[in-house]
Amino acid sequence: MKTAENILETKRDEVIEELVSNGVFKIDGKQLYELPLQSLMKEYQTVDNLETQM
Repeated sequence: MKTAENILETKRDEVIEELVSNGVFKIDGKQLYELPLQSLMKEYQTVDNLETQM
């Protein structure tokens, strides 16, 4: 069975992959892998909202 830590890490990796596929490589001058999941999710939601508005 997966632990909570493994599930969060998997989700974090998925969000990073999605951001990279949308051309986001850094947030506030930091590499994506350096940021916590919360910051990544915030950016992901922003990118997702921009895509749906187009």
